Amino acid sequence: PKCGKTSFEEDVKRHKLVDWRMITVQEPPEEVPPGQVPATAEVVLCNDLAKVGNPGDKVVVTGVVRAIKKSRKDSRLSFVVEATGLDVVAKDAPVQITPEDERRIRELASRPDAEELILASFAPSVHGLEPVKKAIVLQLFGGVPKVFPDGVRARGDIHVLLVGDPGTAKSQLLKYAASIAPRGVYTTGKGSTAAGLTATVVKDPAGGGYALEVGALVLADLGLCAVDEIDKMDPKDRAAMHEAMEQQTVSIAKAGIVATLNARTSVLAAANPLFGRYDPNRPVSENISLPPTLLSRFDLIFVVRDVPDRERDAELAAHIEAHHARSPAVAEPPVPPALLRKYVAYARANCRPRLTDGAGRKLVDFYVELRAKAARPDAPIPITPRQFEALIRLAEAHAKMRLSDAVTERDAEAAIELMMQFLKSAGIDVETGEIDIDVVMTGKPKSQREKIAFLWDLLKRMVKQNNGADVKREEFVALAVEKGLDESFVERVLGAWYDEGRIIEPKPGYIRPVV
Repeated sequence: PKCGKTSFEEDVKRHKLVDWRMITVQEPPEEVPPGQVPATAEVVLCNDLAKVGNPGDKVVVTGVVRAIKKSRKDSRLSFVVEATGLDVVAKDAPVQITPEDERRIRELASRPDAEELILASFAPSVHGLEPVKKAIVLQLFGGVPKVFPDGVRARGDIHVLLVGDPGTAKSQLLKYAASIAPRGVYTTGKGSTAAGLTATVVKDPAGGGYALEVGALVLADLGLCAVDEIDKMDPKDRAAMHEAMEQQTVSIAKAGIVATLNARTSVLAAANPLFGRYDPNRPVSENISLPPTLLSRFDLIFVVRDVPDRERDAELAAHIEAHHARSPAVAEPPVPPALLRKYVAYARANCRPRLTDGAGRKLVDFYVELRAKAARPDAPIPITPRQFEALIRLAEAHAKMRLSDAVTERDAEAAIELMMQFLKSAGIDVETGEIDIDVVMTGKPKSQREKIAFLWDLLKRMVKQNNGADVKREEFVALAVEKGLDESFVERVLGAWYDEGRIIEPKPGYIRPVV
């Protein structure tokens, strides 16, 4: 710069460089008034403060509001907070618990009917669905995460999927769970993308470079992420959930930013049947448009069906009418929602129950006994080690519900009961009536796999008989039906093979295997 005839030069050597960072803080979702967008503010951190906090942390900022120019060319002003202090609220205790709260929590836990009171206080406006409510309550408490001596980490979070007919209160249960969880985020499949669920890189207006913006799964770290209508999500976006559900992290490598963020969250999802209503004559993998790779990551899957039943319908109608009329029959929940939220937060932060010999033996016996049913060569596999780990997590969560430091046989029995309800509702081979976990793990039960293998061998044999020429589709279907297979099943398999690229159609009406 010049001042008259005198010119000044910048002395770079005498510059003082400090650590500098600009962050965007957002109002906690649970404190946002209904219908409003969470407010945001930009905060400048200097010196040691620049190293404090990570995306998704809950922070308390103290500072001075400054007005700065947006850029050299733009004379408009923007307001930022120049931080003088930044405190990270402990992630394990996002809910503030006073000594009086702790006394009430301990008093509730010491009651012999504590479990019944907690279950009765979860979504009391929703009639029935006790097994589903129990599974969600155990999901809120969660298991115990572990790190083994070789560095392998075992997650403690429980993932639950609800599949059911419209109007069965799935969305209501999800919203209630997100409100009770110490750190809960609710989103929908139609309104979510891969970036909105995990993380994305955006242009940084302050520094001119790129900045990281985190999504719902990272914001719900050490909490619960409820995803409604997960089946409506784009398949490419849905694939982003795989890593977060099993490895509990979100990895991103974009625009020169390579980062791995923690996403230690429990996923509670809901999906509607593909055909409008759940068809009990089809396996769960055919009733919803979710791939087996995602289905297999859920610890529990519950099918909620709306089946007409005079007695049950009368009870449900009376329950709804009483709530709308606010009659005296509608009692307050035994545990108020505010206390239940603090109870869950306290249990998650302070309870690390360990398996007792009796509980461990009960779980092992159940697993081995169920696996023994697969000893026959033609028998399906009813359970895998992945479900056994889920059993341990459920038993630990049940012990946390009463603030216990030990997992007893009673907790093991509760976990086994829920697992059996899952296997009998979602893990059944509808053709044989037997439990086959491959319905969830691979999307095809053993009975179907054998038929598909037979059809593939038949197609190869027909090509060989034709001296390598293409096979007429009608002849193949007719021969398969002649062998005892259902025509609609054969057509469905051919469609799947075509989508997977296993067969091609060189000319109309003819097929040929690729491999």
